[in-house]
Amino acid sequence: MHIICTKAFHLHKILDATGICHTDAAGRDFATTPYPVALGHEGSGIVKEVGSSVTTVEPGDHVVLSFSYCGHCENCLTGHPANCIHLNDLNFGGHNFDGSHRIHGKNGKDISTFFGQSSFSTYSVVDEHGVTKVPKNVDISLLGPLGCGFQTGAGTVLNYLKPEFGSSIAIFGTGAVGLSAMMAAKIVGMDHIIAVDIHDNRLELAKKLGATETINSKKQNPEEVIKRLVSAGIEYSIDTTGVPTVIKQAVHVLKPSGTCALLGMAGDVTFNIQEEVMGESKKVVGVIEGDAIPQLFIPKLVNYYKKGLFPFDRLVKYYKFEDINQAFEDSADGSVIKPIVKING
Repeated sequence: MHIICTKAFHLHKILDATGICHTDAAGRDFATTPYPVALGHEGSGIVKEVGSSVTTVEPGDHVVLSFSYCGHCENCLTGHPANCIHLNDLNFGGHNFDGSHRIHGKNGKDISTFFGQSSFSTYSVVDEHGVTKVPKNVDISLLGPLGCGFQTGAGTVLNYLKPEFGSSIAIFGTGAVGLSAMMAAKIVGMDHIIAVDIHDNRLELAKKLGATETINSKKQNPEEVIKRLVSAGIEYSIDTTGVPTVIKQAVHVLKPSGTCALLGMAGDVTFNIQEEVMGESKKVVGVIEGDAIPQLFIPKLVNYYKKGLFPFDRLVKYYKFEDINQAFEDSADGSVIKPIVKING
């Protein structure tokens, strides 16, 4: 993939590969961004051109694309760009900061941009805020998912929850986001790292990547098992499924004052606030993109990977671009944790 970086702003990039995430499927099926839209939001590639005001990258740099943010609102300026006041508009509105469009059909009709990058493409024109420089000695085709899925899981643990050494966590759902969180929990040195899923093959992989205990929730009640493991309850839980009954379980297993981080796309969930949340000072929070500053956090994840501490390559399967529909199917049925589509080659 070729990348063109702009600042007021664009950067042009040749895209090499892009990960496939559930958010792409949501954009396809539920029109989270106005149609027609060019999807893709876990791109990686090489910078081809830069705008006159771009200072952070130059042609030839290897880069990962992440979410788009304004860089000047209060949340951005205080180090929380994933909470940018304009986040939804910039990532799902389909247009640039100024309301213009970067992509057009042969008939001249505007085509919406997705996550400010639309990485299912050979070339991508992106704002400088959405670009992170990465080392050239790591395979660039592997790194795209660091811009969203892997960043979300690992960042929720390392940036947001910041668990203490020896504390405990339960992670509900062992897809790309959940397993990334699990590897991060291992880096921290947590005592109990409990993986909960309905697929035995994923739970087996979870054991290899750091889970100290696994629970198949089709066969066992997670609340009962976790209560036996840690009688007082655990300090932290993460839900990646978005399933209401699972979210409630993730809250129930917490000790008083524990924190549950919600990462899955969910609808209505009903709680008795007194009995299930407030009465034990529990916290239920939504976390976007791991509360990460991509330009700082993605290089850290690459460094962890190089040291063997964050082996996210074990979650990946590559596909040719013409097999993108198969990649989506394999992601949906759970047979592949993180498909990566190679744009060039």
